[in-house]
Amino acid sequence: MGRPDPEEGQLPAPVKPPDGGWGWIVLLGCFVITGFSYAFPKAVSVYFKELMKDFHVGYSDTAWISSIMLAMLYGTGPVCSIMVNQFGCRPVMLIGGLLASAGMILASFTTNIIELYLTAGVLTGLGMALNFQPSLIMLGTYFDKRRPLANGLAAAGSPVFLSSLSPLGQVLLEKFGWRGGFLIMGGLLLNCCTCGAVMRPLDMGMKRKMGKAQDKYEAKEMLPIGGKSEEGISTTDGTKKGKKAKKKPKKGKKLLDFSIFSNRGFIIYTISKFILVLGLFVPPILLVNYAKDTGVPDTEAAFLLSIIGFIDIFARPACGMVAGLKWVRPHVAYLFSFSMLFNGLTDICSARASNYTGLVIFCVFFGISYGMVGALQFEVLMAIVGSQKFSSAIGLVLLIEAFAVLIGPPSAGRLVDALKNYEVIFYLAGSEVVLSALFLGVASYCCLNRGKKEPPPENNPSAGGGSDTEEAESDVQEAEEHSSDNHQPAHSTDNAVVVANEEANHVAEEQRGEGGGCPAGDGEVLARDGCNADQMVERDSF
Repeated sequence: MGRPDPEEGQLPAPVKPPDGGWGWIVLLGCFVITGFSYAFPKAVSVYFKELMKDFHVGYSDTAWISSIMLAMLYGTGPVCSIMVNQFGCRPVMLIGGLLASAGMILASFTTNIIELYLTAGVLTGLGMALNFQPSLIMLGTYFDKRRPLANGLAAAGSPVFLSSLSPLGQVLLEKFGWRGGFLIMGGLLLNCCTCGAVMRPLDMGMKRKMGKAQDKYEAKEMLPIGGKSEEGISTTDGTKKGKKAKKKPKKGKKLLDFSIFSNRGFIIYTISKFILVLGLFVPPILLVNYAKDTGVPDTEAAFLLSIIGFIDIFARPACGMVAGLKWVRPHVAYLFSFSMLFNGLTDICSARASNYTGLVIFCVFFGISYGMVGALQFEVLMAIVGSQKFSSAIGLVLLIEAFAVLIGPPSAGRLVDALKNYEVIFYLAGSEVVLSALFLGVASYCCLNRGKKEPPPENNPSAGGGSDTEEAESDVQEAEEHSSDNHQPAHSTDNAVVVANEEANHVAEEQRGEGGGCPAGDGEVLARDGCNADQMVERDSF
């Protein structure tokens, strides 16, 4: 009725996140998608030795498979944003699951390394990118109060799947070879389609409820009650004709909203995240080789990564729970800054670790700080830009991070080859992470908090200081009393609520068309003081 139609190119009215219900199924799907997206490029490395033998290439050539996957995951962010804004999350995720699976299946039939780049690298990487970003968008749609906890639980999918896919890949390699392993891995990636299928748009249930209420109201109005039925039909027809005449020309959808760059918080977050990614992934990549150079046996050196993964599994949900506390959530950006500072200082303090005990201590603290960063990174972005602009924001952020991923680890590897000293690399990586933490904390305090100290001007002093939701609730109660006095009992409570919704939506639609304030006529029953009809729709829909 009064709500904009998404099919007409307008944004749908925001729907209140349920913070549970079907959202837990969405969270499970996001957990699986996050696990595949981050763990799969690393788990593929177990096949590299066999690929080197079959294709007669070096380790650096096979390592490009994982690099291309990660580059597609980060670099195609804007493309994913455009597709989500155009087609929605569920269709994009279904297509992404098919592409990811098809890439690994086709890779099992390749005959040279270039074909592997195009199939396992480009095709599978693109498919995972089309799953990862929409899953985060849906998670932010279904959760609000519990969103920090939901983000922490979803982020835990990365270490869980990493600790599972790597041993599974080794077993598949021993029993079926790398071609059979790729084929089975492709079948596993079809689970991304299942996860995409459960990503039900939140406004679907809202539309069904509103449609049923409208049909019930129209059916009651069509009952023969003297001469009022014909009068009501003619009035309804006239109202519909008037609404059609008032309809504005269709507006084109923003496929990628660049207006978020006018948000100072988003700019600060993007710069700090770019600096962070330059050094965040360097220590775990070089850790095993660093341990071997200090005289640690191969099996014990590989176990260091397992320690990080095990600690990471518990650190992410725990940090999500802490971030969801009432006194912590308003300052979640500072908690994110602290987690980055903790991670950077861990790198710096452990640069001189020369024995296995020191490296184990480093892995424990690095796993805690790394899990905190992983749990908070997208929660902070959602808090800055909101759920409506998150689809565009995450695409642009991932694109910027893609450049940092291609600069940081390769540069660290070249410095190791040139200097033959891992200590300098750990100092450099830790300094970059500390710099990003200090920039985020100081810039957020100086640029954002000072602007909030100035009190905003009051829009309507005569409104009594009540919120829009409270005013909407009082309007609905007044409508119910008015209905019970002037209508038959058959039209009392249910009819009054539906009438309230319809009139409030109609008033909101006229205000959007005229660009004016609230109507002040004496004959208005609803929305005299509070003009926010969307909140009334949200309240009545749950």
